[in-house]
Amino acid sequence: MMAACPICSKESVPQYRPFCSKRCADVDLAKWLRGSYVIPGTPLDDVSSDENGPD
Repeated sequence: MMAACPICSKESVPQYRPFCSKRCADVDLAKWLRGSYVIPGTPLDDVSSDENGPD
C-alpha cells in the first residue's frame, strides 16, 4: 500500500514519491520557499546577548 500524498491525499506514485504528481511536489516546494513550514521556537533575533558570553 502506498502512502497518501501529503498535499491532496491521493495515492502517491513512485516517480514523485511521496507526492502523487509534479504539481503537488511543486506546491510543497513553494511552501518551503515561502517559509510556510517553520519549526516553532524562539526566533534567533530574540536571543539575548547574555548567551554569547562576556565581550
